[in-house]
Amino acid sequence: MTTAIDSNITDSEWEVMRVVWAHDKATSKEIREVLQHKMDWKAATTKTFIGRLVKKGMLHTEEEGNKYIYSATIKESEFVKSTLDKTFKNICNRQTGSTILSLISKATLSFKDIEALEKALEMKKIDAVEEVDCNCVPGQCNC
Repeated sequence: MTTAIDSNITDSEWEVMRVVWAHDKATSKEIREVLQHKMDWKAATTKTFIGRLVKKGMLHTEEEGNKYIYSATIKESEFVKSTLDKTFKNICNRQTGSTILSLISKATLSFKDIEALEKALEMKKIDAVEEVDCNCVPGQCNC
């Protein structure tokens, strides 16, 4: 039986998950040590966020002696893709292009990233339409 994952996580929970994703497995102490200069958390605060992530199905717990080891139940790339997919499902289709443009404008990109984006856009031109259809019900947008 698989545990359902609650993908609604807070910014603080994201911080914890990024540490676990970077280390594959981590104790609460290791998480706190990584975040100590960025977040001024007490041990109990870190454990609270970890507990929430365990309840949400984001973290798996293993007992090793007198400590708990936490590992992610979903890969970072899968979680980010899922989060973006969910966001794009919740906006008007006509705003997809401007939303992507905004993301690109705010991102720091390498030349390799830009080259990959240019190639992806060239491929998208093959299926491009004159105007994107609105997918909202009447009253949900201003199209």
